[in-house]
Amino acid sequence: MSKKKLGFQSTLIHGGGFEDALGSPTVPIYQTSTFTFKSADHGAACFSGEDDGYIYTRLGNPTIGAMENVVAELEQGYGGIAVSSGMGAVNTIYMGLLSQGDHMVSSAAVYGPSRSVMEKHWSRFGVESTYVNTANADEIRQAIKPNTKMLYIETPANPTMDITDLEEAVKIAKEHNLITVVDNTFSSPHLQQPLTFGIDIVFHSMTKFLNGHADVVAGIIVAREKEMYEKLRPIMINLGVNMDPHQAFLVHRGIKTLSVRIDRAQENAIKIAKFLEEHPKVKWVKYPGLPSHPQHELAKKQMKGFGTMLSFELKGGYDAGKTVMNNVEVALLAVSLGGVETLIQHPASMTHSKVSKESKLKAGITDGLVRYSVGIENVEDLIDDLKQALDKI
Repeated sequence: MSKKKLGFQSTLIHGGGFEDALGSPTVPIYQTSTFTFKSADHGAACFSGEDDGYIYTRLGNPTIGAMENVVAELEQGYGGIAVSSGMGAVNTIYMGLLSQGDHMVSSAAVYGPSRSVMEKHWSRFGVESTYVNTANADEIRQAIKPNTKMLYIETPANPTMDITDLEEAVKIAKEHNLITVVDNTFSSPHLQQPLTFGIDIVFHSMTKFLNGHADVVAGIIVAREKEMYEKLRPIMINLGVNMDPHQAFLVHRGIKTLSVRIDRAQENAIKIAKFLEEHPKVKWVKYPGLPSHPQHELAKKQMKGFGTMLSFELKGGYDAGKTVMNNVEVALLAVSLGGVETLIQHPASMTHSKVSKESKLKAGITDGLVRYSVGIENVEDLIDDLKQALDKI
């Protein structure tokens, strides 16, 4: 049976096409900075591109390459570009595709550093940006200028859980000749494959779901077409944000259990979301799996599951949220997400603290919003943990 015809879970295990010369069922760690050539002519051929042999790990490495190929296959893209962190992916995309005088339209509720690095640093080099609720197609259209070059979306959005219609976004982008980029971290390719909707580029903080064990910081970019891949890979190389081989090995190992981890955590997430929605001290809950979510029907249409992330606000506002965060005993008070452990955090003072208060409020990131990343623990333990913390308000 051709591996190209394998299902998603089988591709997680067997994808990428790597075959070890010594028969290892796992990809070995090529922990080396440089590679020897067979001859001077071979070295010259590698540098000229006539031979696809390895030269130097910043340029390419078998362990890293195997993992890149798997993720590209899972996202149904042309090729993957592994980087040292999610922010390495963000800045590679910005540098590779935006020039002085260009303009970007992005989701207002986007990962905080993705926005702050644009507003505080890329703006110094003449790159402009506008942040809108990309779940509203009219707001996207209204934000586009003659110099707009990129539509940069995070869906579901961090931390508001707003969902952008990918088909509509691609339609708008084509009308204005824009490059489309999707941060697919919150979903992973198990739940959403934006490239199949016509998006040009997806990227991930692989620190989160793809690795899944809170022990690696990593990122990856996947381009739908060869031309885009060849434009971005040299940027990664010249920025020097390449991945380490051991880092790639750990991520690759984590990828193999992506589906089973997310499926288990999703089962917990819907039960926790329903519990919170019915609790008298909870003001609102945003989880795509709840019928009360404004884009619930859209989530059913473009996602294969509702994910493991939710946000909520307590009627007592920030002080009540702080009480809950300080009193949970199973969930961990920590940033990040997508691991096997449940995490709770306060975006306004933590992950989005560098975003202005005005911009946070416009994006729906209130002072009372709490973000909850559901893990694979026993759901009864997680609900009991929330119950006892809520009782302390």
